Amino acid sequence: MDSKDVSADLAHVLYTKEEIQAKIEELAARIDADYVGRDILVVGVLKGAVMVMADLVRALHSHVTMDWMAVSSYGSGTQSSGVVRILKDLDTDLLGKDVLIVEDIIDSGLTLSWLLANLHSRGPASVEICTLLRKPEAAKVEIDVKYVGMEIPNEFVVGYGLDFDEKYRNLDFIGTLAPHIYE
Repeated sequence: MDSKDVSADLAHVLYTKEEIQAKIEELAARIDADYVGRDILVVGVLKGAVMVMADLVRALHSHVTMDWMAVSSYGSGTQSSGVVRILKDLDTDLLGKDVLIVEDIIDSGLTLSWLLANLHSRGPASVEICTLLRKPEAAKVEIDVKYVGMEIPNEFVVGYGLDFDEKYRNLDFIGTLAPHIYE
């Protein structure tokens, strides 16, 4: 699926496939430099982080293991509910491990704040966060995010794993969803 297939649904393309891949490679280089000689447990937050995590771990030169967690604070709307549910927990014991959480986007920070507290309670050696996108204007809680790809305006974006009602995840770019789609 490309931009021609959904042009009526988008206000504009925010980042192209090439721009995203360049940012992923830049993030991977920073992570490799910070984790020299250490194994990383990369934890993807489903479903949105699938694309980011797949491309990120392929760009890394460090040894990694991967696991997935699904948490939800979204219904079918565009705003965080603030209520977090674990839909799929990790299969890996975190005790003593260096954990890197991979997110597609951080907006309010409510879900990620809860997730951080949950993972820290499991005894990891370290927990850091890598996100492709962050919306600083949407933040409701302050979260220390070590690896941020791009900061974006407080608009509703889709593509490259990001969805609206489970649609648009398979776009290979990131675009701003036209308001007539979600209003």
